[in-house]
Amino acid sequence: MDGLTATRFITARENPPKVLVLTTLDLDSYVYEALRAGSSGFLLKDAQPEDLLAAVRWVAAGDGILAPAVTRRLIDTFAGGAPPPPAVTGAPAQLTPRQRDVLLHIASGLTKADIAVHLGVTTGTVKTHVNALLGKLGLRDRVQATILAYESGLIRPGGAPPR
Repeated sequence: MDGLTATRFITARENPPKVLVLTTLDLDSYVYEALRAGSSGFLLKDAQPEDLLAAVRWVAAGDGILAPAVTRRLIDTFAGGAPPPPAVTGAPAQLTPRQRDVLLHIASGLTKADIAVHLGVTTGTVKTHVNALLGKLGLRDRVQATILAYESGLIRPGGAPPR
């Protein structure tokens, strides 16, 4: 079974473990498919051992990670005015206003501690909101939340929410 099929198989279970894809395929389409399949991270096999260990820790903690080269390309694509992906409708409407704010901050790349400072709440409160919004939206982690925020038009490249 290939990596995408394995990722789909693993993440289809109830309470699935986190999946970090490690591959030689540095193709945007493969990155998108891995994330859609439920992966929490995507690294290339040329990653340094310390970077791989850090990625495993990030994913195990519930965060997501992408290889730096992949991140750079995604930023360049969005910043360059690439057409937005097809909109996902309805999902953000399920959120409370505070959960929506937290989702916007997640999609802007802020950590839980940073979000807490911006919202004037504790990190524990942010964690509660993150867990609630992930549950409501049926998402596994912050990477999937970020993708949903962009696909739904809740946030646009550069971090500015739509008017």
